[in-house]
Amino acid sequence: MNRRTFAQTLAGTVVGACSLAHGPDLFSEDSMAVADQEKAVSGAPFELSVMLWTVFTDLPFEQRLEKVAEAGYRNVELVGEYDKWTEDEFERANRKRKELGITFDCTAGLKHGVSNPEHREPLLAELRQVLPIMEQIECPSMILLSGDRIPELSREAQHQSSIDTLKAAVALVEGKSINGKPVRLLLETIDPEENPRYYLTEIVEALDVVEAVGHPQVQLLYDFYHEQITAGNLIRKLEKSIRHLGLVHIADVPGRHEPGTGEINYQNIFRKLAELQYTGMAAMEFHPSGDPVTQLRVARDMALRAGSEPLGKKAISA
Repeated sequence: MNRRTFAQTLAGTVVGACSLAHGPDLFSEDSMAVADQEKAVSGAPFELSVMLWTVFTDLPFEQRLEKVAEAGYRNVELVGEYDKWTEDEFERANRKRKELGITFDCTAGLKHGVSNPEHREPLLAELRQVLPIMEQIECPSMILLSGDRIPELSREAQHQSSIDTLKAAVALVEGKSINGKPVRLLLETIDPEENPRYYLTEIVEALDVVEAVGHPQVQLLYDFYHEQITAGNLIRKLEKSIRHLGLVHIADVPGRHEPGTGEINYQNIFRKLAELQYTGMAAMEFHPSGDPVTQLRVARDMALRAGSEPLGKKAISA
């Protein structure tokens, strides 16, 4: 289906080794220690993840996780890859992610949206069905979509349906935790180029919906790729939505490739995330323009370096 600069010595050794050479076995205890060291010295308050549907799609699931770990990431987001897994496949996936030190931080793939009143009960049924799976794979967050526009309904009616459906969904997750974290429902927008019929295309309206729901377990997913195509003005909207932000997705425009290939200034995005003390996930959801492991490493390096230099600090020193 279609989420403070490194110490100079660390940048020259750890990051350079990861970017320019294969280095040590990236699944070894030594490599885990390196990852922990990088996190400790990086001033970026956010964590990094990889949305798995965009990379290594020709490999078996466990090998895909190995490639993500090779690229230096310890968080992975899913889109219902587990839908037809057997119990043995669940066991193998869990064993492999634990071996690699990987967490499944988020998932998606529900077939019904929140803006259609007729889809409310089917969506809630889907959510009831998937919550035990989320517990089984220790994944605490679910992405929800609005669905398409309904010609016979006004925008106001679909807006209110989105609020009402999310409030109903809260009743299923309120107070629940998975892997020590509250279960969260994350509302995502989609740009009209990807889906001309989609209802919720702008983060501003999604923010209005989340604020109207008014529950800490319902948050925004801010996808910079979608928002740039739809309306731009990314940083200003980031500032307005930060209190309700649960996840950000990273890809450049055009082409949905890695940061630095298009028109979005991701260095400033990462700096602003740090300046706003965003502590959630920044998930890479791009189609690599070259070798996926290399491009994921480069994107990771950019995010952590830029996230170590908030915009305000950089402006003062300029």
